[in-house]
Amino acid sequence: MKSYKYIARDSAGARREGLSQAISANDVLAWLREQGLTPVSVNEMTAAIQQGMGRPHRKSVKSADLAAVCWQLTTMLEGGIAITVALDTIAEDVENLPLQYILEYISEKVKKGTPVSEAMSAFPRVFNRLCCAIILAGETGGNLAEAVTKLANYFDNRDKLAKKIKGALAYPIFVCVFIVLIVTFIMAFIIPRFRTIFDQLGGRLPAFTRGFMALYDWLVHNIIFIVGAVFLFVVFCVILSRTKRGHYLFSRIALVLPLFGKLIRQAFVATLCRTTATLMSAGVSILEVLDILAEMSSNDIIKAAVVKTRDNVVGGSNISLGMAGTGFFPNMLVKMVQVGEESGSLPAVLEKTAEHYERKIDSIISTMMTLIEPILIVTIGAIVLVMLLAMYLPIFTMGDVVK
Repeated sequence: MKSYKYIARDSAGARREGLSQAISANDVLAWLREQGLTPVSVNEMTAAIQQGMGRPHRKSVKSADLAAVCWQLTTMLEGGIAITVALDTIAEDVENLPLQYILEYISEKVKKGTPVSEAMSAFPRVFNRLCCAIILAGETGGNLAEAVTKLANYFDNRDKLAKKIKGALAYPIFVCVFIVLIVTFIMAFIIPRFRTIFDQLGGRLPAFTRGFMALYDWLVHNIIFIVGAVFLFVVFCVILSRTKRGHYLFSRIALVLPLFGKLIRQAFVATLCRTTATLMSAGVSILEVLDILAEMSSNDIIKAAVVKTRDNVVGGSNISLGMAGTGFFPNMLVKMVQVGEESGSLPAVLEKTAEHYERKIDSIISTMMTLIEPILIVTIGAIVLVMLLAMYLPIFTMGDVVK
């Protein structure tokens, strides 16, 4: 069976697009005519197209795009429009080609009787297990519109959290790259000209300048070895991270980094609360929720804590005691889960807890910016000051140099 993308027109002249699986293009043409459609074009989806569009990844389909699609879909479903008609309508307006392909694919599958959740599962890099579980719960409960609304909120929250973390990392990365470029420019173009001037002046240079020029000469003569060593170190770290022990080591290091480790912990706790609340309110069992949470983190320490929580729950413990037994989750989260279990309103309590930890993330990011900004400014100033002193100190003592 091959995949074909067709364009046809109905009896009213309206344009119809979609995907169909058949042995040959002639079978697709025959099927279109049976449906009362006039074929315009039928093109086979080649391997390159299916590889580039048929398996889109998260970077090609952003959370903001998915949230927008879900909100549109919610509005249409609540208005009584059929799911297939809604998907086709939204696909016509989507500018993101991989996302357009996904919507058309899901629509075609649903038209053939496939559940929406099963059709979505064909794109695990875009719709993870959590998304499929929410839609499946909505289909089972007969309230697909509400499930799509929960999914839209999930994508919105994921996008906001990702933007917060990226915003916290963007400034220091930009400044570090800027420092490297400035130092490279000065060492490549400025210092050689000053060296020529010093050679013409003759005499003995100040000790500070001599030390700086010795360091400069060492860097110039060993730059290939330095770059090679850095490259080998990076390759070694990449290879090590792909081993079981190495990945565990980097997972532990990531959680103990000053500020950044705390940010990673708080971000996961916020995600855990928001995800658990969303899934449980949609009717997903707690064991499946914990399975989904374990898949959402690539950090071995976090994943082990979630798996241990699940094992404790399977062993007969309630959720709060199961989380407390791991020693990873903060006491406040454990207490809030306990309150939610006792009151029978765990999803609502977790929503409030997620908001609390999201505020803590904002506080951590503000603290990071408050600390990192002056440190980076002082670092830039110190580097420039050292270079200026080394280059201009001989000029300030021109008389001694000439003598």
